[in-house]
Amino acid sequence: MENPYASPQGEIINPSSSFTPLTWKQILFSFEGRIPRRQYWAVFGIQLGIGFVFGLIAGLIAAAMRAPGMAIALLVPYYIASLWVGLAVGVKRCHDRGRSGWFMLLVLVPIANIWVMIEIMCLRGTEGPNQYGGDPT
Repeated sequence: MENPYASPQGEIINPSSSFTPLTWKQILFSFEGRIPRRQYWAVFGIQLGIGFVFGLIAGLIAAAMRAPGMAIALLVPYYIASLWVGLAVGVKRCHDRGRSGWFMLLVLVPIANIWVMIEIMCLRGTEGPNQYGGDPT
């Protein structure tokens, strides 16, 4: 006889998803794995904020030294790092959508870049595991 007061037994919905959360280092610098939209937007917002602060500081330093080219020279390392991080999170979003990271090259094609931005920034990734890893949501 079953106990009517026993807690219900649940099932594991998708035991094969095997998703392990990525560290911030992996999110920012690696080109492997998947990330959901919320992590992409978090990185995008942080980059925007850091870029604003760096730009402000570089502008103030350049104005104080009366050397406008100094601001550009101070910001080049940030722009290079920002480009790398942007590519890394973009590739991981492509992976989340079930696409190769090479899909990011369409950003360079006028009109096609609009679709790439919509896919990366707005659309949910594939449900369940895909060839790039488990579902990060």
